[in-house]
Amino acid sequence: MRPFPTRTAAPTAAERVRSILAAAHSMSVVSDGVSTEVRRLDGTGAMGHFHLHPPFEGTPGARTAMRVPVRLELTDIAPTPVRDRLRARVTVTGLLSAPYDAEATESTCLEFGQAVLEDTGGRSYVTLHTLQAAPPDPIATSEASMLTHLVDDHSELVPLLLRLVHPHPEKGMVRALPVAMDRYGLTLRLEYPRIHHDVRLPFKTTVTDINQAGPQIHALLTTARRLSHTGNLLA
Repeated sequence: MRPFPTRTAAPTAAERVRSILAAAHSMSVVSDGVSTEVRRLDGTGAMGHFHLHPPFEGTPGARTAMRVPVRLELTDIAPTPVRDRLRARVTVTGLLSAPYDAEATESTCLEFGQAVLEDTGGRSYVTLHTLQAAPPDPIATSEASMLTHLVDDHSELVPLLLRLVHPHPEKGMVRALPVAMDRYGLTLRLEYPRIHHDVRLPFKTTVTDINQAGPQIHALLTTARRLSHTGNLLA
């Protein structure tokens, strides 16, 4: 009997974009041909001083203020030392009512155009409506610290989690590490000499509060301990 259903839940493109925007500490702001690196180390996140709002819906003559095209570029990097750490790229395009000021202390209003998510699955376009409708992931801003804690302080648990992978990893695997975690589950990256691939371990229930994340991981470990273990998966 398989420990999990064959169909595993995963974040939608809009949910992933929302999580990346929420967790990013840096990004590039490209406007008027100038690229500015924005880094926020005060806990607010790189998007903390941007406010997204719908496209202007008035008549063309009502536009009294200048509109400046802007592009926000963000990269989603795995917090653990896996092979190929780039998980995704997000590009948000839109218009500003004035030239971008990196030193501005007030929130900058961005007239939203579209968001583009690029990852191993291809390219997805996200509208403001779907972005705002996507439920926020309570794990997003804590994912990096939780995964690094797992790898640095509890690395012995990763081989245990491999018991949940079905079908079992092929022989010749050289390493397995957690590469991502979201409200739906944990993702492991299985690395072989020349290739690697990811497997998802879904939580039994979707996490709706960060305090539920720990119990869900413990539930995965409890299920793994119940499964029979044959041979050395890293052989």
